[in-house]
Amino acid sequence: MKHPPEGGLAALQARIQHSFSDGRLLQLALTHRSFSADHNERLEFLGDSVLNLAVSHLLYARLSALPEGDLSRVRASLVRQETLHQLAIKLALSPLLRLGEGEARSGGSSRPSILADALEALIGAVYLDAGYGPAQALVHRLYEAVEINPRMEAAAKDPKTELQEWLQGHKMKLPAYRVVGTLGAAHKQTFDVECEVAELGLCERGIGGSRRAGEQAAAAAMLIRLKARGAKASQ
Repeated sequence: MKHPPEGGLAALQARIQHSFSDGRLLQLALTHRSFSADHNERLEFLGDSVLNLAVSHLLYARLSALPEGDLSRVRASLVRQETLHQLAIKLALSPLLRLGEGEARSGGSSRPSILADALEALIGAVYLDAGYGPAQALVHRLYEAVEINPRMEAAAKDPKTELQEWLQGHKMKLPAYRVVGTLGAAHKQTFDVECEVAELGLCERGIGGSRRAGEQAAAAAMLIRLKARGAKASQ
């Protein structure tokens, strides 16, 4: 199993400008499911919500003239896996990840999905350790060097963003996603994810090599179903 280098956690805390009161949270944030049954996925779930709120606040302040739909597209660009992967690289998270032997041998420490998830887990860990204020401050520092402007609204929509905008346009609540199953060895897992639109009583499933990929696949399946329903209704 791969362990972080000695002194690496102290240096990371200096980089993120947060010293953990509970060091176990920091270790947990860097622990992949291949390393231990006690891993970072719950922290990742929490950090995802904190990240979205903090980025939403940032965009609300910086892009005050942009309407809701455009703000959603800019936010989707900022919190997508590719962006989080680059931020995790800048924080030098890769050598600090705790990975199982198989995952480490297969290059897990440089896998974008694992690094993006670890960054979200780190944000969740800061939130649990010190509250929303320090977690929000961390997110804002992470994005200081990221260009944020209205032109980002032109970025291609991913299925989750498109589904969110479709539902908002029809005055409905956002969809709920949950992992209903995982398959395969820890370093080669696939995630079976369900997307539910409760107000319509609809559920669709998607499978991907990461939780994020599974959510995108489920959202794409839901969009196909919603568009088919719309086409039938217009006939």
